[in-house]
Amino acid sequence: MRTPENSADLVAAEDVLLFANAAITATGQREFRSGALDQQLSLDFLHTYVRVNYRRVYAACLALDINDHNAARIVLGLLETAGEASAEERRTEGRLIAARLARLPPQRVYRLFGEVRRAGINNRRTRAIMRDWLAARPDLGHDAVKYRSRVKTAARHIHLRCAGEAAEVGAFLFRPGKLPRYKHPLLDAWRRAHYEQGAVAELPFTVAEGFAARHGMKRETFLKRAAPRMTRLERLRAQAAFQRTDVDLTVMPLTRLALYVLALPFEQRAARRTELTGALRTAARRAAGRNAGSWGRVHAVLDDSFSSSGSGQKRRRPLAVALACHYLLAALAAPGAYRGLWTSGRGDALLVRPWGPTPLGMRVLDALEPGPGGAAPDRLVIVSDGWDNAPAGLAGEVLRVWRARLDPGRRTAVVHVNPVYDADGFDVRRLAAGVPTAGIRDAEDLPALVEIARFAEGWTGAAELHAYLDRRVALFLGERDTEKETENETEKGTMS
Repeated sequence: MRTPENSADLVAAEDVLLFANAAITATGQREFRSGALDQQLSLDFLHTYVRVNYRRVYAACLALDINDHNAARIVLGLLETAGEASAEERRTEGRLIAARLARLPPQRVYRLFGEVRRAGINNRRTRAIMRDWLAARPDLGHDAVKYRSRVKTAARHIHLRCAGEAAEVGAFLFRPGKLPRYKHPLLDAWRRAHYEQGAVAELPFTVAEGFAARHGMKRETFLKRAAPRMTRLERLRAQAAFQRTDVDLTVMPLTRLALYVLALPFEQRAARRTELTGALRTAARRAAGRNAGSWGRVHAVLDDSFSSSGSGQKRRRPLAVALACHYLLAALAAPGAYRGLWTSGRGDALLVRPWGPTPLGMRVLDALEPGPGGAAPDRLVIVSDGWDNAPAGLAGEVLRVWRARLDPGRRTAVVHVNPVYDADGFDVRRLAAGVPTAGIRDAEDLPALVEIARFAEGWTGAAELHAYLDRRVALFLGERDTEKETENETEKGTMS
């Protein structure tokens, strides 16, 4: 029987896991079964609840694999309520914030700085954090051209002194057109692009687009000239718009590559089968790293029902995560020991599409069947939004009976990863109480999420979870041997 203290610990652990799942999956955007406003209201409540009740854990979540949207919200929440923290907490939070800002895309950080200004957060600590981040930028002149209004807002908010080499940036931001020319090549290219068509290609792509339209440049000509300065994602979007096939797939992250593949028509997928399959397997092996082949016999149930089509804002995202997990799990399993089952019954992963109901229960039954040699799988991974509806609730009942009657010794580790946040439940939807569930946004995070999911089984309390978070914070801040600690975490996740 649980004591009050143990009950309190379990509630605390459940609250933390609930927030971690939300911070990994939710972005405040529309999902298949809930609108953007529902998502935003649900996230607002969770952020406030966890920050007020578990501030230390709230800050520690910056060290987890949460998405950029929630990382920025945590930073804003910590800065806005700095008066509620002790001096020691503020020191730790400051280091976590600085480390997380260094990992965020610059456009996300500049947007955050704009929210800081609108919220009226202007204490010395906040200005120091912003000033240090700006000082660490590799080329502030590039940022001034590409994110001009946002750099100007941040500089004005912290009263940034533009002296020395930064004097030109200050003149560019606050006194445009006063200097006849700039020493910084991008600043001068921006000046010349107003009247010289040849200077347009020297600018960052998003800035150059506006000047190209002003000069009446043909789209194809402009893209050809701008290609050397385009980012990988910008190049991918431009090539997809013209249905070109000369995209460099070898450097694309696994989940991004899965999204690209699913956006192609079926005819192109079939015609480029060897190329696309090879690229997905290469990206999966790269994501698996040293864990490749270490998970033993792995069976997977992958959701390609109609709800995996996502929404207008997150088009095909759940299906892309399932497809990426399919190839990643094949790389993590022992050679020849992987079996992936789609809910639609489709056998060709490359031609998968969102269609039909979600018969998770039937596929879980199939996945629990012994593989070659009569051995049960070492690990069963379910990638689904959790809406088991054909028939409803069968998957949870199958897993309950399996665990209670057929596998009480837990020879098969079962984990459910869910790419969709359920705004009504303030969490990702679960299949059954005894099945550990973790939110997932990118398939590349799957090995780390397996470690988090084990805390959801109820066998560990708040102390173990806090110890895990402390280890992640230490690794995030570079206070421990990252390589050795990563090996240890991987071994624990594999054995759980």
